[in-house]
Amino acid sequence: MLLDTASLYYRAYFGVPDSVKAPDGTSVNAVRGLLDFIARLVQDHRPDDLVACMDADWRPHWRVELIPSYKAHRVAEEVEQGPDTEETPDTLSPQVPIIEDVLDALGIARVGVPSYEADDVIGTYAGRATGPVDIVTGDRDLYQLVDDERGVRVLYPLKGVGSLQLTDEAWLREKYGVDGSGYVDLALLRGDPSDGLPGVPGIGEKTAAKLLDAYGNLAGIMAAVDDPMSKLTPSQRKRLNESRAYVAVAPTVVRVAGDVPLPDVDLALPAEPRDPAALDELAARWNLGGALKRLLTTLEA
Repeated sequence: MLLDTASLYYRAYFGVPDSVKAPDGTSVNAVRGLLDFIARLVQDHRPDDLVACMDADWRPHWRVELIPSYKAHRVAEEVEQGPDTEETPDTLSPQVPIIEDVLDALGIARVGVPSYEADDVIGTYAGRATGPVDIVTGDRDLYQLVDDERGVRVLYPLKGVGSLQLTDEAWLREKYGVDGSGYVDLALLRGDPSDGLPGVPGIGEKTAAKLLDAYGNLAGIMAAVDDPMSKLTPSQRKRLNESRAYVAVAPTVVRVAGDVPLPDVDLALPAEPRDPAALDELAARWNLGGALKRLLTTLEA
C-alpha cells in the first residue's frame, strides 16, 4: 500500500476540527486524522507493506523548466526573493514535522527523494512491485498507474478513507474512455488548472477522449494533424498544430517518474513501534494518545 501522504493529511486537516490541539495550543488535527486514516486502511485492507510517500520537492525544477507555469500559482510571492514555498494553511505546515516524527517512531516507512514529488516515488514503487499494489490518493493524476494485469489500482477517498472509490481499468474506461496508460494523454490534452497545465485550447475532457478513441494515442492524434485526409475538424487541427511545443514536453511533466533512486528501507508494516519511548513522548507532547492507541491496536492485530 502506497500512501500519497500529503493528499491524506490535507484531507485530515479539513476533515477534523481545528479545535483538536496539543497542550501548548498547537493544532494537531491533521496528525490525529492521518493516524486514524492509516488505522482504518490497515484494518480494512491488511497490507503486508506500507509506505508513506512524501513530497521532498513539490515543484521539481526539471518539470518547471519544461512548463514554467507548472504549479506556479501555488508559489507565494515574497517581497524579497527567496525559495519557493507552497501555500498551506498556517496551522497545517507546523504539523508536518510532527507527522514525520510519529511515522518514524512507529516504524512506518516514510520515503521522500530530493528533486521528486510523492507521485514519482509512488510510480517507482508501483513499477518495481512484484505483487498487487493499492495506491491511496485524492490526486487523479495517479490514475495513470492503474494496471489490472499487474494488480495496481487506486483507492480514491470519497469520504474519509472508510468510503473509497476502487479505480481499476474498467472504471477508467467507463468514466474517461481510456485505460491507465492512456490517462496521461487525456490529462495533458485536457489540461489541469490546479497544476498549471494549460492543455490544448478548446479540447476538453470529452473531446480528448474522442480523439484518443479515434487515433489511439497522442502520437496518433498529432500524426492526424499532418494528415490532410484525417477527420479532425479545422478548429481541432489548428489548435493542436499551434500547441506542438506544449504537446512535445507535456508528457514528461504529466507522466510520473518511474526511475526515482529509492532508498533501501524496510517497507514491512510494523507489528509494534520501532521506538516506544519516542512514541510515548510524542503522544504526551502532542495529545495523540487516542489516535495512536487505535493505530497500535490495529497494527498488533
